[in-house]
Amino acid sequence: MTDFNTKYGYTPNSEVMDANLQKISAASAELASESVLKSCFSMMDLTTLRTNDTAESVAALVNKVGAYAKEYPQYPLPASICVYSNFAKVVAAGRITPDLHTTCVSACFPSSQSFLEVKLLECAMAVKDGADEIDVVLPLNTFLAGDYDAVREELRAIRKTIDEAAQGRKITFKVILETGILSKPQLIANASFLAMEEGADFIKTSTGKVEINATPMAAYVMCECIKAYFAKTGRKVGFKPAGGVSTAAEAVGYYAIVKSILGPDWLNKDLLRFGVSRLANNLLSAIEQKTVSIF
Repeated sequence: MTDFNTKYGYTPNSEVMDANLQKISAASAELASESVLKSCFSMMDLTTLRTNDTAESVAALVNKVGAYAKEYPQYPLPASICVYSNFAKVVAAGRITPDLHTTCVSACFPSSQSFLEVKLLECAMAVKDGADEIDVVLPLNTFLAGDYDAVREELRAIRKTIDEAAQGRKITFKVILETGILSKPQLIANASFLAMEEGADFIKTSTGKVEINATPMAAYVMCECIKAYFAKTGRKVGFKPAGGVSTAAEAVGYYAIVKSILGPDWLNKDLLRFGVSRLANNLLSAIEQKTVSIF
């Protein structure tokens, strides 16, 4: 098994982490300016992942983004609309601009419990139907068993499959670590490095489908790993907190963690995303200083 601590010169230290998180949290309130709130809005993967989603309900969400753009032309669009793989065509066909990406959760989200062949087929079909970004869950069955080679093989196969299906289009590949299940900082670090080594463009905290989702602790460890990986390889990997990020203050809190650890180069939609279903209205309300209910 790879000794990631030695390889990247980073070992999670709970005492240092707790002290630094307290400092970041204390300073984050000063960041909540209109420009930062707008930036957070532009970094959203506006998400609907309900069991009762239909083509009609997904199309309605896409149309809401179009209506928002007309009502608030001075504000940015979200980075993407995130849906199940079978709705890729709906988003791709209905969006007002290709700059509003189509993101799909694939590979048997949220549990990742199926045959690799099934996962690969779903990813390929989503890309062929217009997905610009593919979010998959780290195969926790093999990761928690300590079989990191199997994890590598699966992530490598998914990366290869989506790139081949894209036929020259650039596909953003995000790997969800499900940090609430990993819980221990060292496991989160191992998962982060594994995902980045096998081609992840982003590492993402959570599915939003388990008891514990995004947490400042997980964000801190993941950002420290991204920093260490960049120092070793020169490749910038993005960070995506998801699951339970619903208030403007929470978004700014994660923005502050990224700013503190990774710096201003990461404060854009190419390297920072928020996986959200409720945040959009709350950010708009905070900016407008009144209740806004569009989404």
